[in-house]
Amino acid sequence: MKIVVLGSIALTLGLSAAANAQSVSSAQFVAKAGASDKFEIEAAKLETTSSNPGVANFAKQMITDHTKSTQMVKQAAIADKLIPKPPMLSAKQTKDLVALRAVSGTSRDTLYISQQKVAHAEALTLMQTYASNGTATNLTKTAEEIVPVVQMHKDMIDKM
Repeated sequence: MKIVVLGSIALTLGLSAAANAQSVSSAQFVAKAGASDKFEIEAAKLETTSSNPGVANFAKQMITDHTKSTQMVKQAAIADKLIPKPPMLSAKQTKDLVALRAVSGTSRDTLYISQQKVAHAEALTLMQTYASNGTATNLTKTAEEIVPVVQMHKDMIDKM
């Protein structure tokens, strides 16, 4: 009986997550991808001078890669006849940046790594979901191209 109940709960949660993922419109995807990139770039700018070479190098790569992915999504959105708005951080992203700015040294490195683990997990889910369920052709292709890059970032940060 426990297995049936747990299986039903897991199935319900899985279907809810899938339903929520499919409900992301193309405009919402562009906005969320832009916010994700903006957060990762702004956070990385604080870490390029970290005394930890691994963190500093990761941060520099985040600026380069997320600047590129922002342009890719913007170009795909325009090709799909959408008008991308300037990226805006969510309340959580703004709060996380404030917290990151409030600390320094190894405390900042630790917080940055922690925040980036979450940010990259969320970004990966967003990209994978839109790549699988997106309705705009160019955006879907772009999400597919970005997935391996975000996966690589996630793998890198998970090892720190």
